[in-house]
Amino acid sequence: MATAGTELRTGRDSAQWAEYQDRVQRLRTQYDAIPPGQRVRLAKKTSNLFRIRAKGPAATLDVDSLAGVVTVDADARTADVQGMTTYEQLVDATLSYGLMPLVVPELKTITIGGAITGLGIESSSYRNGMPHESVIEMDVLTGAGDVLTARPDNEHRDLFFGFPNSYGTLGYALRIKIELERVSPFVHLRHLRFEDFAALAGCLRHVCEESAYQGERVDFVDGCVFSPTESYLTLGGWSDSAPYVSDYTYMDVYYRSIQARREDWLTIRDYLWRWDTDWFWCSRAFQVQKPWVRRLAGRRFLRSDVYWKIMAFEERHHLKATLDRWRGLPRRENVIQDVELPIERVAEFVSAFQQQVPISPFWLCPLRQRRSDASWDLYRLEPDTLYVNVGFWSTVPLKGDMDPAHHNRWVEDEVDRLGGRKSLYSTAFYDEDRFWELYNGPAYHRLKARYDPAGRLLDLYAKCVRSN
Repeated sequence: MATAGTELRTGRDSAQWAEYQDRVQRLRTQYDAIPPGQRVRLAKKTSNLFRIRAKGPAATLDVDSLAGVVTVDADARTADVQGMTTYEQLVDATLSYGLMPLVVPELKTITIGGAITGLGIESSSYRNGMPHESVIEMDVLTGAGDVLTARPDNEHRDLFFGFPNSYGTLGYALRIKIELERVSPFVHLRHLRFEDFAALAGCLRHVCEESAYQGERVDFVDGCVFSPTESYLTLGGWSDSAPYVSDYTYMDVYYRSIQARREDWLTIRDYLWRWDTDWFWCSRAFQVQKPWVRRLAGRRFLRSDVYWKIMAFEERHHLKATLDRWRGLPRRENVIQDVELPIERVAEFVSAFQQQVPISPFWLCPLRQRRSDASWDLYRLEPDTLYVNVGFWSTVPLKGDMDPAHHNRWVEDEVDRLGGRKSLYSTAFYDEDRFWELYNGPAYHRLKARYDPAGRLLDLYAKCVRSN
């Protein structure tokens, strides 16, 4: 592992910082050249959003150059990272120092800017919250065309606390300074099976309160539900050694190992990306879990971004949907959502979900706000409450003349009834009044008036519900 003093640990007068400042200046010049009133979008090669954008004229900002780690300070355990840096790039840089971000979202091509403005979660979230909670400061290109540094204690603290869940409608993160934590070489996994979900929820609460299970420290927690009588918690703990390590980057499928093994060991890198090879379990839709298909694809193409591109192609051309229609198969609804429920209500949600939405497996990930004294204005959670993220990503058949958004609307209503929250990376159907009640319209509109007074960027409702 590298030590402090290697090439990434440099001051603000370094070549890396000069290159970053030059890129920022070029981006400002691009932005200033866009005529007032014209819609602005980022020109991105990859995305992890699942909303269909309405077609129409828009100016695009080329932000590809704003990728890469500017500095890593191993002594302070911090990194300065450009907004378009993927977590794959970030992890490659920090692991060489024996460090990692406090929360590493599960897919390699999620960018740090995307995770900050659009939220993120993973198995360290029960102790470290969401990615935005480890941000120390950030440079933001606002809708007004200004590049501002926002910190929790300066004149732009309202932007700092209002940026998460704004989805690029207030501005774009250009540089983000984040905290890091030390890692061990391996992660020891224990897969606990439950036949009753209420028992799982009780164990989950205990583990998150104690950060331990049966005398062994727990650093990571997530879970999978396969059926009403088969669900699992996976408890991960740092380990300096391993009797063996498994490999889920090629022929073996990680989520199937949860059902087959009681314990396992992975390298830290393979643990962080354990879900990416098969996009959790969504690679099933592309027949990639068949051994001969995996051999044909090779490691290079067993990646979430490859599957995403295939799905985006289908969204544009509807080849599979057309074939299904010719075969007389029912219409299908995309149900791709992540929701957070207070742990007291998650068993109630799961029971109803299993009756209403025929999807399995689905994911569980506990979450608690890292700092009880912070208020993230556009995605407020009760600071002392343990939440459970429930993630489900599939298609379901529609019966007869059922509303094409029938299951998604049911999810929204049920999550709302149970006092939960829904992430906005995918389709949403709230009416405008209820949307602003849930996502703090008064605070958002104050931020919009200050940082994008001419409305050069879409507002949050237009982007996330109307999909403009």
